[in-house]
Amino acid sequence: MSNIIEIKNLNAPELDVYARLTEVQLLNRQDPQNGLFIAESPKVIERALDAGYAPVSCLVEKKHIAAQAQPIISRCGEIPIYTAEFDVLTNLTGFQLTRGMLCAMRRAPLETMENLCANARRIAILENVMNPTNVGAIFRSAAALNIDAVLLTPACSNPLYRRAIRVSMGTVFQVPWTYICENAADWPEPTMHTLKNLGFKTAAMALNDQSISIKDPRLMAEEKLAILLGTEGEGLSGCTISNCDYTIRIPMSHGVDSLNVAAASAVAFWQLGNNN
Repeated sequence: MSNIIEIKNLNAPELDVYARLTEVQLLNRQDPQNGLFIAESPKVIERALDAGYAPVSCLVEKKHIAAQAQPIISRCGEIPIYTAEFDVLTNLTGFQLTRGMLCAMRRAPLETMENLCANARRIAILENVMNPTNVGAIFRSAAALNIDAVLLTPACSNPLYRRAIRVSMGTVFQVPWTYICENAADWPEPTMHTLKNLGFKTAAMALNDQSISIKDPRLMAEEKLAILLGTEGEGLSGCTISNCDYTIRIPMSHGVDSLNVAAASAVAFWQLGNNN
């Protein structure tokens, strides 16, 4: 295949996307139409392709060209497929490739919150969740446990950062998501007002005297429910909690007062997700 290119020079500029550009540079906030992300492993790349993301190039361990990477390569048209042995690719990227394959892909324009919520019954809202591992884990739970969409505040880690994609096992391509707003001043009050106009009741996960159990039957009775999860450590802001219809908590034992935000999301989504 003419588009299979063996790597001869680790400093070649066409390899910058895999070796030298940061996540922020790939995101390219100044020119979002040309923003990129890196998908890792054939299964995750396949999910991205299924979701309509356009590949730009691939980086593939040589032994996988005619093996597990072959079905993906056949779907990618004539884009460049850069290849080398395992040790060379590890030296280039600084990490061991998961199942021997990376793919640089173009970002797609984000939907509006209104469009994402139009036909949704259960959504998750992440406030300032900054760890990409947590973001990826939350998306995996959202996909598995019937959450229709995920909304993020501007300070959240981007779901298309490589680590978030990897931890999510590509489910970031299956669950619709968008950023709530570009201006921090639009959160929480104006956005909460929009959600209520869209028919949603809001439930803040937080520990305070007003918290009710996530097993409270009033929650499951809500036709449309937004579940809000806060940043690592501090949780949701007081202003956000005060603007919600419910404050909810997970009943726990042995004196444990809280769970990691990703673990808490899985419990909440299981209990409150759109299972009916």
